[in-house]
Amino acid sequence: MTFEPARERGRTPGRMRSAVLGVAAGAVAVSAFIALSGTADAASTLGASAGASGRYFGTAVAANKLSDATYVGILDREFTMVTPENEMKWDATEPNQDSFSYADADRIVSHATGIGARVRGHALAWHSQQPGWVQNLSGTALRSAMLNHVTQVATHYRGRIYAWDVVNEAFADGGSGARRDSNLQRTGNDWIEAAFRAARAADPTAKLCYNDYNTDGQNAKSNAVYAMVQDFKSRGVPIDCVGFQSHFNAQSPVPGDYQANLQRFANLGVEVQITELDIEGSGSTQADAFARVVQACLHVTACTGITVWGIRDTDSWRAGGTPLLFDGNGGKKAAYTSVLNTLDGGGTSNPPSSSTPPPPSGAACTATFSTNAWSGGFVTTVKVTAGSSALSSWSVGVTLPGGSAVTSAWNAQGTGTSGAVQFANVSYNARVAAGGSTEFGFQGTGSAPSAAPTCTVSLT
Repeated sequence: MTFEPARERGRTPGRMRSAVLGVAAGAVAVSAFIALSGTADAASTLGASAGASGRYFGTAVAANKLSDATYVGILDREFTMVTPENEMKWDATEPNQDSFSYADADRIVSHATGIGARVRGHALAWHSQQPGWVQNLSGTALRSAMLNHVTQVATHYRGRIYAWDVVNEAFADGGSGARRDSNLQRTGNDWIEAAFRAARAADPTAKLCYNDYNTDGQNAKSNAVYAMVQDFKSRGVPIDCVGFQSHFNAQSPVPGDYQANLQRFANLGVEVQITELDIEGSGSTQADAFARVVQACLHVTACTGITVWGIRDTDSWRAGGTPLLFDGNGGKKAAYTSVLNTLDGGGTSNPPSSSTPPPPSGAACTATFSTNAWSGGFVTTVKVTAGSSALSSWSVGVTLPGGSAVTSAWNAQGTGTSGAVQFANVSYNARVAAGGSTEFGFQGTGSAPSAAPTCTVSLT
């Protein structure tokens, strides 16, 4: 696996995704769906269409473009969530220590409120775009300054922010799965937890998110983020959501396990949000890729919304790659139409198959599953439901067709990779209340299982 270096960017969100290996699944099905336009009564804007399934569709906004009539016209018509592009970052909001500046960010928040849109705050703590005075601090002084910044900014916007990117891009690229070696990391490994706790104290109602790039598929970096979120949830550290930046291009396309990766995070009990979506390209190739991302979100119940990182191609930090839904003149591109049609169709171009047999009378537990399959591979999500008594442990047996094999699993320990495969609970999901349920998943090659899984348990 190769990794591209981060692109120098000044006051942009820019970063180049490293290549993620994955199966290019579902493109044919998506293309076929795009050809079928939305129904006659389908919603006519991105925000309204996403809202029909309880999701938002947002965009990044720059304060200095709010005087551009074309820009504002599209913003007001199409989007139901707004993320300030740079105006809430540390260098913008606290240019001098303990001296806060909110004018540009307030302007964006006011505009969003005026059009009935919500706001994602971006970002409270980040190794980049720090003011010069922060870069001159270290140790306890830097930790205190960071916590004060999180507290002051989150308090200023208390009650007005839907979700905060509390910490941004804290993990390193490459195959190590390590934390990024930043000045914030050098204040102590608990700095991320400390930032989340400070944000919760400052604004108890905002959703608190961790946000990163190169985490769109299962890899060393996303596994490390997953482990952190799992740890936070097990210890009561306040985290409500994980943001996936999802910057794609021809060298780094939408990974084949994109939906499965979103789902495994969702299974930890957090929302997943696509926070900075852009896809370089043009025509049907770009349109298909956008539709695949939207479909993935629609198929994951806990995926609550999508934000594209800019409105027109010319507004993008990757303008040369024409990565957005509107051209430089504000015209709707093929990618816009594919996104709207996919939203209007509820993501049903490639609906999950399912096996949901009725539970036997008096059963201690039942297991049902749903599968998304493509040529050469599949992802299966299994739901374990307790009967009339609580469970203290459980295991599920799955029979795979000949030639199929499990390649990865989450929220369960697997035994065997082909034929009759067993999955058992891990420590944090062993106990299931009477009538309650938990989920795990696995990915594989070959054909998906079709026979109903079996469930055995230990009762409390």
